[in-house]
Amino acid sequence: MTMRVKVILPSGVLLDREAGRVVAEARNGSFCLLPRHVDFLAALAPGILVIGDAGGGEESYVAVDEGILVKHGAEVLVSTANAVAGELGELRQAIATRFLVLGERERQARIALDHLEASLMRQILEGANG
Repeated sequence: MTMRVKVILPSGVLLDREAGRVVAEARNGSFCLLPRHVDFLAALAPGILVIGDAGGGEESYVAVDEGILVKHGAEVLVSTANAVAGELGELRQAIATRFLVLGERERQARIALDHLEASLMRQILEGANG
């Protein structure tokens, strides 16, 4: 028995294959899904997604940024903004350099947006009191 696994990016489908198991990392730790696992939903943390045959045969590795994993019946969908497929050693480096740097840029953008909103609110309040 197998599952259909798809890794979906905003630009399209990165990976679409049959698998006997999926290992992923959530914020509270890693987990493994098998074909008869109950339906499942998890918020993914940046990490390595391992998609393999049940018997330990061929494996695919995908470095994923934060995202959502949904298992429904025999289908597993992973939706993420950023992902890279490749060899295991290369992907660990991709997570460290690509996804964590993007996270820092997003944090800085949120801070800038917060400052802009606070400035706008001050201007509105000064105009209402003035």
